[in-house]
Amino acid sequence: MTQSPAEPDVTYADMWFDPACPWAWITSRWLLEVEKVRPVRVRWHVMSLSVLNEGKEGLSEKQRRLNDTGWGAVRVCAAAERQHGAEALGPLYTALGAGFHHERKPRTLDTYRDALKDAGLPVGLAAAAESTEYDAAVRASHAEAMKLVGEDVGTPVVSVEGVSFFGPVVTPTPRGEEAARLWDGVRLVAGVEGFFELKRTRTAEPSFDQPTFD
Repeated sequence: MTQSPAEPDVTYADMWFDPACPWAWITSRWLLEVEKVRPVRVRWHVMSLSVLNEGKEGLSEKQRRLNDTGWGAVRVCAAAERQHGAEALGPLYTALGAGFHHERKPRTLDTYRDALKDAGLPVGLAAAAESTEYDAAVRASHAEAMKLVGEDVGTPVVSVEGVSFFGPVVTPTPRGEEAARLWDGVRLVAGVEGFFELKRTRTAEPSFDQPTFD
């Protein structure tokens, strides 16, 4: 009797995100597309643009306000992870990202409560947004990402089998085989020893015209 071919080993992709970053949101939706067409599973981690930009000079007043309000969501994510495990981060990130980037919800307690409810988590975790209790956890997770790629990048950070990189920065979200080709290409170039950068000027804003949240 002919045996069925063995299932290929699963590759784990670790992604660090700040829920407020629209580019990270698109990258995260791309990774979920990759899960459908490659033997890949994503593991989620928090990082923080507020931490990244802390103490930087030359920020505009708008950037400073965004940094000040950026703490709430990452604190809620850190609280959810501590109290309900790392598996809580994926659904919560999806709910927060959908609220921020598709529904244009503000960074408020009501938005965090809505996201927690959608993710099947206790809405009481929203109180973490106004507490410093989880700041050390946020900073530690952020530092882990920076250790992998250096201090001159932002979110998202992706790490696959010992190869780590910032990005990819892309819009709109690649789907299906396009997502697979990008995955294969990113892994190829990022895995070349001594390869550091491939970049061109952005000519488009983040596009959320394909609101798939799964």
